[in-house]
Amino acid sequence: MNLHIVALFKFNENYLMDAVELFQNLVKETRKEEGCLQYDLIEDKDNKGTFFLIELWESVEHHSRHLGQDHLLNFRKDASKMMESATEVYKGFKIY
Repeated sequence: MNLHIVALFKFNENYLMDAVELFQNLVKETRKEEGCLQYDLIEDKDNKGTFFLIELWESVEHHSRHLGQDHLLNFRKDASKMMESATEVYKGFKIY
């Protein structure tokens, strides 16, 4: 069963260019992973510094493997210094 994920990030406005650079590398590398069906970065149109990652994984197992990838671990380490608040992550399965 496919796993759908929405992750919400709020970055300090002083770091927007750095954040986009970090996201670009994360998205590029994650899309190469086995089981990654969708991995898109969206910037909130009304709230500067607020980004969403829209993810679709072939399975929970594929996503679990993603969590140990160097590009994700490096992103988390680097991004944490620039964020206003903790990342919010919502995971679920399509019901209709």
